[in-house]
Amino acid sequence: MKKFISLFIAIGFSTVLFTQEKTDFPYTFETIKDIPVPPVKNQSRSGTCWSFAGTSFLEAEIYRNTKKMYNLSNMFPVYCAYMAKADRYARLHGETNFPTGGAIGDVFWTLDNFGMMPETVYDGLNYDEEKHNHGQLDKVLKATIDATIQYAKERKTLAKNWKIAFNAVLNAYLGEIPNDFIVEGKTYTPQSFAKSLNINTDDFIKITSYTHHPFYGKFAIEVPDNWLMHEAYNVPLNEFVEIAKNAVNNGYTMAWGGDVSNKGFSWKNGIAIAPDEKYQDDLTGTDRDRWESMNERERAESVYKFDRIVREQVISQDIRQTAFDTWDSTDDHAMLVTGLAKDQNGTLYFKIKNSWDVTNPHDGFLYMSLPYFKLRSLDITVHKNAIPVAIRTKLGIK
Repeated sequence: MKKFISLFIAIGFSTVLFTQEKTDFPYTFETIKDIPVPPVKNQSRSGTCWSFAGTSFLEAEIYRNTKKMYNLSNMFPVYCAYMAKADRYARLHGETNFPTGGAIGDVFWTLDNFGMMPETVYDGLNYDEEKHNHGQLDKVLKATIDATIQYAKERKTLAKNWKIAFNAVLNAYLGEIPNDFIVEGKTYTPQSFAKSLNINTDDFIKITSYTHHPFYGKFAIEVPDNWLMHEAYNVPLNEFVEIAKNAVNNGYTMAWGGDVSNKGFSWKNGIAIAPDEKYQDDLTGTDRDRWESMNERERAESVYKFDRIVREQVISQDIRQTAFDTWDSTDDHAMLVTGLAKDQNGTLYFKIKNSWDVTNPHDGFLYMSLPYFKLRSLDITVHKNAIPVAIRTKLGIK
């Protein structure tokens, strides 16, 4: 099956300073560094942030190298990953998880093993929806593979044709994968199109910072969505931050994985902060009177109202580790870091491209404070050349 498409898309870059439209919002941001990236997309009601972040990272890397802006398929990696997850689940007799989510590295794995294609070739909307909605798809896939495993356990043998049935579900919802397609008058397969992008995924390095493994080694971060067990290099927290700043300041985007399921993350306000719930010594007058009249719970809640600039926590390596060990910081979202900014007090923020449409005050972007970044980032993925040479040498990366 062939589809005729145009390779490049006409878009505007995200190089303007976004300002908060709410007049009562206390934070203002001044751009320090802004890296051109494709427009914000919408994962809608699907657990596919990992694919949106991973393809956005690839698109940014291609643009950095060629100044050509691509719009890569977000659902092609999802299709490939689901088939591989099902195969793994069957080979382990169902004694493992079957995650709806994934990791950013799954996109690179797809590129290396199955190829890639543009969004206009494969948008993954083969069902009666205008936007992605995987609620039913996820349930049908899980029921299908569970029934396959249960029947196999009863018969003590796995049916040889189970993949045909599982594949048919994916085809019904996401659409069949085309064998070839035409781009700008040239016929490609997914593999040949991937090769034409001239991307070496070995150049992309995942970095984390935790003390339950030795620094300057690698380990697979122990979270359910890391089903392929992608490994990350482990560095101290100060070097983790140094890598991130160095990358953005030198024009490299970063794929970010971490936690957004906490009160400091406010999509409607376009900001992510890590308030110090106990320290409010800078309050004066009626604000102080009101603060002192509150109980401990009310004080904790008040710092998340985003009606004033609040003091943030000082995040240490131990605080970060404790948050991970106690599941306070989880692996629940992935986004793309595209810039640096500061607020009116000089606090540093990373500018982040999300995949939740353009429904917030910054047209789909948000500002993540440095304390939040230190506390809630599970990992970042960067081009190896974005890592300072001294740190790269410690990690043995050439």
